[in-house]
Amino acid sequence: MPGFLNDTPLYAALIQHGRQNPASFHVPGHGQGKGLPPELAGFTGQALYTLDLTELPGLDDLHNPIGPLAGAQNLAAKIYGADKSFFLVNGTTVGIQALITALGQQKKIIVSRNAHRSVLGGLVIAGADPVYILPDTIPHFEIDCGLTSAIVQQALADNPNAAALLVVRPNYYGIADDLEGIAGVAHQSGIPILVDEAHGAHLRFHGGLPEDAMNSGADAAVQSTHKLGGSLGQSSMLHLQGSLMDTDSVTAALRLLQTTSPSYLLMASLDLARYRLALQGSEMMEKVFCLTHSVRERLAGCKNLHILTADCLPGENWSLDSTKLVISVRNLGLTGYQVNELLARRYRVFLEMADFYNVVAFLSLGTTEEDCDRLVAALQDIASREKLPALSRLPAVPLLHKTAMKPRDAWFAPAERVLLGEGRGKISAETVAVYPPGIPVLNPGEVITDEIYEYLLDVRRWGLSCQGPADPTLKTIKVVLE
Repeated sequence: MPGFLNDTPLYAALIQHGRQNPASFHVPGHGQGKGLPPELAGFTGQALYTLDLTELPGLDDLHNPIGPLAGAQNLAAKIYGADKSFFLVNGTTVGIQALITALGQQKKIIVSRNAHRSVLGGLVIAGADPVYILPDTIPHFEIDCGLTSAIVQQALADNPNAAALLVVRPNYYGIADDLEGIAGVAHQSGIPILVDEAHGAHLRFHGGLPEDAMNSGADAAVQSTHKLGGSLGQSSMLHLQGSLMDTDSVTAALRLLQTTSPSYLLMASLDLARYRLALQGSEMMEKVFCLTHSVRERLAGCKNLHILTADCLPGENWSLDSTKLVISVRNLGLTGYQVNELLARRYRVFLEMADFYNVVAFLSLGTTEEDCDRLVAALQDIASREKLPALSRLPAVPLLHKTAMKPRDAWFAPAERVLLGEGRGKISAETVAVYPPGIPVLNPGEVITDEIYEYLLDVRRWGLSCQGPADPTLKTIKVVLE
């Protein structure tokens, strides 16, 4: 027992990781402090914790800001072109859930099928009824590339009583669809467009990047400032503009869902990140842009590596956040998971994510030239060594889904875990998504049809990584008791 009490496994793992001198291409974008605002980075040792305070006189209250927090949020609204901005200390997740909750109970919402799992939480909380629309995919990479205005227009015509449209832009792979066109279609129907812009806090600070959500006509956008904006992990912002989203309802939803003990360290990091972006955002993003261009050029001629570029996108209205480096490794005969593991174990290069075909590196304010040199050298070395047969094509994801219950009803219904074969024809009580393309094959309340069952069998045979189910091996699946 004393041995267990003396262990600090998480702290020890963090210290050990730092001692590896890692090259970091993942969030938070400050790169273990290298890209932090200098005012925050200058607080070292015990001095840092002088900022870890609570709602004291003069320090304001996140849930009723009238002083410095209100001022900080107003300044954030100005640089992001919003009418109102909110600091979030529960990540972008709470912002997405607050927007859905603010729409009111039992509303129908049109949702892009590649939505983050935080959307499911919002649907469950609000009892909303989602109408899912499928994004297109990009061949070879097999990743989703967003929506078209035509698909959205058809969904709105089929669901004239929809209360809102919720989209993801840019997606995890840096692909930005035609948000301006989609917003125009939504506004013609008189409904707001809500944007999960978790990966877009940096977009408005460089002309070579896609337009950000506020500039593209979004009524609400939620950004993970910590990802690529330079704040501390878990800190985000929510922006509103126009009159289609009720500000008071969003404020009330945030009071309901956010912690009553917000971290002043996180909020101070948002204030400082905003200040730095306002003064030096273009200059800093130009540096990141140049680093990205250099890495892309050096890897472009690397045999058996295929880099996602704007030329891969389906049309001129799409754009690419080139600071996200998406590399297909399928021609190496290795999965993205294997290459990701090799990069970490052999070269101490740590990426943001991997899927079956691809690896994804994020370049950010904390990225250095040395980091980029190590990434390029590691990928060139792997590509020169590994010469296995190219990977086969994954089984196609079923495109048809049969809804039997709302997500909230399925979430709270009595459920049981059964063998996958016994789940055939039953209603799923959980989400199942495979990357790529990251589009859920099942969401709570949907029927496990014959086509979906056969696909899940293929996923299990291939040993593909699943997100969502309690049993990622898919030997069992959670279904609603009927």
